[in-house]
Amino acid sequence: MPTKPSIRPADPRFSSGPTRKRPGWEPSALGQTSLGRSHRSGPPKQKLKEAIERAAAILEIPDDYRILITPASDTGAYEAAMWSMLGARGVDIFSWDAFGQRWLLDARDELKLDDIRIFEAPYGALPDLGDADPARDILFTWNATAAGLKVPHADWISDSREGLTFCDATSAAFAMNLPWEKLDVTTLSWQKCLGGEAQHGMIVLSPSARARLKSHRPSWPVPKILQLFEAGDEVSAMFEGSTINTPSLLCVEDFLDGLRWATRMDGLQGLVSRSMGNLAVLEDWVARTGWVEFVAADPAMRSNTSVTLKFAGEAAGLDADGQRALAKAMAQILEREEAAYDILAYAKAPPGLRIWCGPTIDADDLAALCPWLDWAYAEARG
Repeated sequence: MPTKPSIRPADPRFSSGPTRKRPGWEPSALGQTSLGRSHRSGPPKQKLKEAIERAAAILEIPDDYRILITPASDTGAYEAAMWSMLGARGVDIFSWDAFGQRWLLDARDELKLDDIRIFEAPYGALPDLGDADPARDILFTWNATAAGLKVPHADWISDSREGLTFCDATSAAFAMNLPWEKLDVTTLSWQKCLGGEAQHGMIVLSPSARARLKSHRPSWPVPKILQLFEAGDEVSAMFEGSTINTPSLLCVEDFLDGLRWATRMDGLQGLVSRSMGNLAVLEDWVARTGWVEFVAADPAMRSNTSVTLKFAGEAAGLDADGQRALAKAMAQILEREEAAYDILAYAKAPPGLRIWCGPTIDADDLAALCPWLDWAYAEARG
């Protein structure tokens, strides 16, 4: 039986959302000049614009793309894009975890689109992305947060496509290199890879996406909170920090703090390097550990942010309820010992663990965590 470790992670927060804040974060780091002001007044409006501009610089967004801020996190951003922009063409929907399933249900059951093709795969696998039709709109997630599975490349997306690509990139942006020339409508949130506060989303629009907003109006009514039509105007105030509803200026200050930290980390490539280094720590541990394996067996498709693990060996012989009970017992032990918080797998995913490896996580903490995982497994198994 493994000996109880003596060294704990310096920070036991490995939640996949909201995620750990950047190393060294303190409330005193947040600016206060915009607090208590109208978001439409000069200084707060400038803060919102700064958030857009800094995000664009770090994400290496092309000059002819535009970014806007939405309410309701990545969910609100993606649903605003769907409700405001779909219906002009047939839609191909690719789904391989709970969040891709959410967009599928929106398109089929809420918007009731009559020309959709559905391509699904179970947790741990991708559907055949080569089935995508360039004449149709395409809906997909870049990194499936619940499945721990990412798209390995974008070669399957045509450069001469007529439809638009709608990419949910919330747990990929700021930790993976996104091929913007393949992406038309890309959504993300603040509480993932930069550890920001929740409830705000962003949409990155290509020129083709803005043209759709200018020329197309869907046949269904669109609630104001989901209306993006103004973004079809090249000089829309939305690209300057004007928001659909009132944003939290405290959250904006927190996001700006994360963006400034990202700049100090050498920008996007520094963030990607930190995240990939974190994944490597877990890959080394899994390779020498008999009771656990990745949900994503193919390393090329393995997420370097939301890393999902399932039971192997003897524990894999337990039924689903038994494995779920084992994972829950491990999580409770680790939280009690203050070695890891919030690492249970997503409820609809295979029973196991999910450990956030985004760029705000320190590799030393993951290295310290691994012996605790072995010990907690032995304790839970009795």
